[in-house]
Amino acid sequence: MEQSIDIHSHILPGVDDGADCLETSLQMLRTAAQNQITHIILTPHNKPAHRNVSPQRIEERMKQLQEKLDEKGIDIVLHAGNELYYRDGLAQELDQGAGMTLAGSHYVLVEFSPHAEYDYIRNGIYSLQMHGYRPVLAHVERYRNVCAKQGRIEDLIEMGCYMQVNAGSIMGRFGFGMRQLTGKLLKRGLVHFVATDAHDSDRRSPKIADCAAQITGRYDEQYAKELLWDNPFRVLQDEYIAG
Repeated sequence: MEQSIDIHSHILPGVDDGADCLETSLQMLRTAAQNQITHIILTPHNKPAHRNVSPQRIEERMKQLQEKLDEKGIDIVLHAGNELYYRDGLAQELDQGAGMTLAGSHYVLVEFSPHAEYDYIRNGIYSLQMHGYRPVLAHVERYRNVCAKQGRIEDLIEMGCYMQVNAGSIMGRFGFGMRQLTGKLLKRGLVHFVATDAHDSDRRSPKIADCAAQITGRYDEQYAKELLWDNPFRVLQDEYIAG
């Protein structure tokens, strides 16, 4: 398997509903290394009306975790970010440093309620763009009002939004319907990133090797490389990704 970069993970210990302790984080990172993941963006949840861990604290904990990785010879480079739950004023919060972009780039990983209306999602994406951010829609397969009608995902992509799907959805870990939907999105070329959205060391671990092999075999080797390496690398470099 080729190397990959994971732009969506909940591996930082004790900050959200992801890894609950350092040992869990280290086990997840060992699994990631076994799956040829070389870079991971840590994206703790950032939600309204929550006591979100501050960007400064994320940076501090990331450095501590990186030191542990280096000590144990786990060859992964960590980067800081957030999975941002959209709310009115989110762009202003980012401008003020209350949330994090992906690895210090202009790309932002944004999520919505699975039941959010399409116009609300579209307007939220537009609001972030007006402040100079490049939105990446987290696990697009979950938004029923985006995926329900032909052309809505294409509309968002034409606006300049990027689509991320979870490896677990592709592999059927969340049911046949989700597997079928993500397969259709991949076949139509409507995905820019495949990420783990890893939360633990068991059911939602950072296993991506089988997913990468399936994409390569079913679709195209170059497409798999774009999803798992080329586009994520452009995020790390803060380079523009053509829609």
